[in-house]
Amino acid sequence: MSKSNTMESAQLTDAMYYILLSLMIERHGYAIMKYIEELSNQSITMGPGTLYTLLKKLCRAEWILQTSVTADRTKKYQITDTGRQVLLHEVARRKRMVEDGLRILEENGYEG
Repeated sequence: MSKSNTMESAQLTDAMYYILLSLMIERHGYAIMKYIEELSNQSITMGPGTLYTLLKKLCRAEWILQTSVTADRTKKYQITDTGRQVLLHEVARRKRMVEDGLRILEENGYEG
């Protein structure tokens, strides 16, 4: 079984989830961090150590691809087709979790 197949069966961490979302368009590391902060209304902040460790892991799994390196050594990344499929699966999984939670809360008198 390939690494990417093994990782496909795993649940994404929140950090991995947001990185994949951010790479629907090509971005470099700092732009990824800033986009995630904006997207999450500052509830998710990611330091460079975490980001670059996960970028390497996601590249090895072939979920993202390093697309270019500029003259100043800025590396740009973008999600791959495999990464897009993993992301779609994760969005559906998280949606089911929220639906389950709302259903149970409603069954137990929560009205929010």
